[in-house]
Amino acid sequence: MAEKFAGKIAVVTGGGSGIGKAVATALAAEGASVVINDLKLEVAQSVVDEITAAGGTAVAIAGDVSNADDVKAVVEKAVDTYGGLHLAFNNAGIGGPQGPVADIDIAGYRALMGVNLDSVFYGMHFEVPAILAAGGGAIVNTSSILGVVGDANALPYVAAKHGVAGMTKAAAISYADQGIRINSVHPGYIDTPLLQGMPEEAYNGLVAKHPIGRLGASEEVAKVVLFLLSDDASFVTGSQYLVDGGYTAQ
Repeated sequence: MAEKFAGKIAVVTGGGSGIGKAVATALAAEGASVVINDLKLEVAQSVVDEITAAGGTAVAIAGDVSNADDVKAVVEKAVDTYGGLHLAFNNAGIGGPQGPVADIDIAGYRALMGVNLDSVFYGMHFEVPAILAAGGGAIVNTSSILGVVGDANALPYVAAKHGVAGMTKAAAISYADQGIRINSVHPGYIDTPLLQGMPEEAYNGLVAKHPIGRLGASEEVAKVVLFLLSDDASFVTGSQYLVDGGYTAQ
């Protein structure tokens, strides 16, 4: 069976764990050459080691995605190492300050916006010219269920993730006729070691928010991301794909 992404070059930010790792490994398994970014080089390198051990092609690069120069370096790494860029998954993100707006720490707000929103702008800013030079491709940006609905105690995160959704739509319109498709993915709560370490009552409370009766898996989000990056989604751009177990349907 032919590999769906054979000959394609991809970048994944926040690729050292969770959804980013799942997407990076899935892309490599389907033949893509993948540049994996994470804040810590050793974290990204551990994913590269797994990929190469399985016969795939990948390289690691450290960088703080809230810094435009670091994001530029990720794209340059793809072009310098593999000769171009076709696909991008702008995924890096962090949690942040909680509480009503009057109680939000301003420095915490700015830090969250830098990683969760500014980085997506920087990513597309540098990725689009490289993808155009390669003849076209696709970008997926990670938003959230909180890029669709609100949460009284998560204002900075809600604002950033709504911003990602808006940026995605605007950029998708700009490049729809130039061979670049741009979409956003909106995960619900994903079952990670961090959540598994929560008190049982709190964990069960999160589960109860999802009509499907459980939290999601990183691999389930990755399957949607790979669809959006692939030619199977050739008529899909500017769209929001919810992977939330029914969270936003209520």
